[in-house]
Amino acid sequence: MRKLTIDGFTISDDSDCFVIAEIGNNHQGDLEKAKDLFKAAKECGVDSVKLQKRDNKSLLTRAAYNKPYDNENSFGATYGEHREALEFGREEYVELKKYAQELGLIMFATAFDFNSADFLADLDMPAYKVASGDLKSIPLLKHIAKIGKPMIVSTGGGTMEDVQRAYDAIMPINSQLAILQCTASYPAEPEDLNLRVINTYRKRFPELVIGLSDHENGIAMAVAAYVLGSRVVEQHFTLNHTWKGTDHAFSLEPIGMRKLVRDLRRVKVAMGDGEKKIYPSEVNPIHKMGKKLVAARDLKAGQVLTLEDIAIKSPSDGIPPYELDNVIGKTLTKDLLEDENFLFENLK
Repeated sequence: MRKLTIDGFTISDDSDCFVIAEIGNNHQGDLEKAKDLFKAAKECGVDSVKLQKRDNKSLLTRAAYNKPYDNENSFGATYGEHREALEFGREEYVELKKYAQELGLIMFATAFDFNSADFLADLDMPAYKVASGDLKSIPLLKHIAKIGKPMIVSTGGGTMEDVQRAYDAIMPINSQLAILQCTASYPAEPEDLNLRVINTYRKRFPELVIGLSDHENGIAMAVAAYVLGSRVVEQHFTLNHTWKGTDHAFSLEPIGMRKLVRDLRRVKVAMGDGEKKIYPSEVNPIHKMGKKLVAARDLKAGQVLTLEDIAIKSPSDGIPPYELDNVIGKTLTKDLLEDENFLFENLK
């Protein structure tokens, strides 16, 4: 049975969807704004909030770090300055972890490099996310696996060979693994989502929890993913699409996140057990809308019934219409008035 437990939340085929509000860097480097995002995410009903952690100088080449970064979403003159402005240090992470616990949220982060993984390990994060860009970073995957906490790996921009390689690297070290179908475009167009990969992963990795890292503009595809077997959904989250930053435009605002969580909770219940049955809530409507066999006109005892003698009318408190052929040709043993029910005991 596929199962993954993150900080007390057990994810399985029979569980609710584990919903992650991907805060990323949408907090703009502002601790209070991050807390506002956490609080709003909790009010939407999500299970977890996730940040992103980078040690930019060890992550980026010198050229990439010093590259001019002059655009409307920039928080610094160079790309390195921009990224540093968005980073939280230990003090902020400690404060946010405490706040998440007070709210009843599971908080963890994506580790983009070795130093960041160690930083998060020192804070005893309950799980680790690995971004699509690191699907091929086998040394980093092994390093994180050795920390011994659950891992969630996105697979955008990869082939099945890449996914299998990552699986083969992680599993001998740490079997606490979930794999997310992902399309690494922002936003992702519906024709690029390829949700059937969820089925492919479930067959290929029958012991793993499978999920979706969703970058579409909307909420419907996450619900479809749940039906296909996804039990983790990650959605970017913001308080305002117009805020400065590259991720806000395709992130869900609270109204969208609230609807997403609502629909995911509903679809779990709506999936049912697969047994076709009559529900108590259906009895009265079907009685009203259903039909029965009644006399089409006044009929006398001894009459041999023909199709013209029989009408099909509501409500359904009599012989059902599927018995029509068993009524035609029978002889009435009592008089019937128009619209009166046929009864088998009055037929021979």
